[in-house]
Amino acid sequence: MRPRAVAKVTVQSSEAKPYDQTAGPALMEISISETFTGDIDGESTVRALQVLRDDRSASFVSMQRFRGKLGGRQGTFVLQGSEIVENGKIKAEWFVVPGSGTGDLSRLRGGAALKASLEKGPTQRWIIGSNEVATIKDSRSY
Repeated sequence: MRPRAVAKVTVQSSEAKPYDQTAGPALMEISISETFTGDIDGESTVRALQVLRDDRSASFVSMQRFRGKLGGRQGTFVLQGSEIVENGKIKAEWFVVPGSGTGDLSRLRGGAALKASLEKGPTQRWIIGSNEVATIKDSRSY
């Protein structure tokens, strides 16, 4: 069985800017700052391109650099993602970009998945539901 890491993801800030509104649906550029707590402990900056439909559902593609610890190992890595938001829920899948790891995570491979509800929090912009967490599966071949 592959090692597995579980964490709570909190979106600390987000900013959305339209970059093409010539026709519907709108095309948006999203900047996000996240923190992770749990087996994955650190922070991440995200850039995403989003298709935002009139019903507020959306599809994204994203790149994010994680900085921190994964299972006690320190370093950075880049995740490439695909996300869908519908009815207040998010479904996302990411994979570690080959060769993007540094430090103790330099040989990291694998992917991550998330299914969660989006809830507004009193101090954070968005909180990914506490019962639904991000997981990263490590498929290193040492």
